[in-house]
Amino acid sequence: MQDAEKFLKRLLESNSQGLFPTYAGLPTFMRMPFYQNPSELDIALVGVAFDGGVTSRPGARHGPREIRNQSSLLGFQNHQSHIIPYIDCCVGDVGDVPITQFYNLEEAIQEIELFYKNLKKEQVIPITAGGDHSISFPILKALGAEQPVALIHIDAHCDTAPEIRGSKFQHGSPFHNAVEAGVLDPKRTIQIGIRGPSEFHWDFSYSSGMCVIHIEEFRELGLKAVIEKARAIVGDAPTYISFDIDAIDPAFAPGTGTPEVGGLTSFEGQQLIRGMQGLNLIGADIVEVSPPWDPGYCTALLGATLMFELLCVVSEAFRNRKA
Repeated sequence: MQDAEKFLKRLLESNSQGLFPTYAGLPTFMRMPFYQNPSELDIALVGVAFDGGVTSRPGARHGPREIRNQSSLLGFQNHQSHIIPYIDCCVGDVGDVPITQFYNLEEAIQEIELFYKNLKKEQVIPITAGGDHSISFPILKALGAEQPVALIHIDAHCDTAPEIRGSKFQHGSPFHNAVEAGVLDPKRTIQIGIRGPSEFHWDFSYSSGMCVIHIEEFRELGLKAVIEKARAIVGDAPTYISFDIDAIDPAFAPGTGTPEVGGLTSFEGQQLIRGMQGLNLIGADIVEVSPPWDPGYCTALLGATLMFELLCVVSEAFRNRKA
């Protein structure tokens, strides 16, 4: 109760969007205040409205805006962990990464990297809503510049292809690129929920030493065993979580560019994130929400909910490092 009272007091003092009804006010992630100066924050909620790297259905560029809209429906406390991420952390929405070279994939990637380098310089932890999965590479380049990071990757696809259709910077290759750039430690990387007919693209995951958990193995091992395996692989290393919404079965998340049947449930997605509580988390993203393919905005609502789950575990990691 003391934590809740502390939060409500801060909410009143900050003139947060959270004081408005869910249908009113300017849409920001989690109804948090908008900050033009990220240096004032501990955790920045960032949008990357970019889908220049898709190989199939476009539309993820609209993801951040609709995730903001749907996040207004969320509360402030995680009912299972009881975490209120705003208690001891200054959290705010810093808007979308400004991308001027949208039609030049390589230059757009560089612009995204520069934005996150500035956040890293200010010691601000990013939690990102994409956009397609190509955006994870420049984020990792910024966060792993000094030390390769560990990765918990939840997805239907490994995204470690060497090159697709003449480019290695599209959304099927971010983690191959990150390993080659020396910013991702493949032996401290686990990929969960993998399935579908693109398996021939993922040789690099195995040859580099990544742990790949196909959806069939996930079902055989069970949720708790997979969480334990993920925690053991990343250990106490600085760890990034990347969650592609297509990890979730399209029965729950149809609004994505490359849906694959036979996936995780929404509940399993939440539990996977909650199971990473206590790790040394340095950032996270939720990607590939594509509103044009999303009837009833159910995928965007799930994306917003998973973003809140990521915020909860990352905020606790921040507090643990600060203590």
